[in-house]
Amino acid sequence: MRTFITLIAAAFALSACATANKLGAANDVHALLVSIRDDDKPTFNQHVDHEALKAQMQTVIDAQMAKNKNLKGLASLLGPSTLDIADELLVQPRTFRLVAEQYGYRRDTQIPGAIVISQALKTLPDGRVCATKKKDGPCLLMFTKEQGVWKLSGFEGDSSMLRLKL
Repeated sequence: MRTFITLIAAAFALSACATANKLGAANDVHALLVSIRDDDKPTFNQHVDHEALKAQMQTVIDAQMAKNKNLKGLASLLGPSTLDIADELLVQPRTFRLVAEQYGYRRDTQIPGAIVISQALKTLPDGRVCATKKKDGPCLLMFTKEQGVWKLSGFEGDSSMLRLKL
């Protein structure tokens, strides 16, 4: 009986920890969404892990080049500075505005508070949190906690959702 009670207590403790993680992450996701809506680049940059996103871009480029033998020669022309340029051009509030709009956050829409946002977040086994479009849907945006701030560290959605609006 004690073992059973201990297991239940452990389950509640883990559940509370996951909920606290989601609520903490939701505050930072809210700040990120507001920065996207308001085109506030300094706040946006505080909530984005640029190095993680550049690493993800490199993985996508490598996978595409591995699939297409004609692109292998192009790999030698692309250096680390190419990723820095891509990061500067693509990882900015207005590029992610279409993603935010997919979630229903437009300039004329009030962004919900952290409690509502936390309901669209899933805690992953590795400690990251992801945002889904629908409950139990696939992860679209990945967040990792760094120095007390949850930062956007990955994008799992369709690349067509990322558009640079000029």
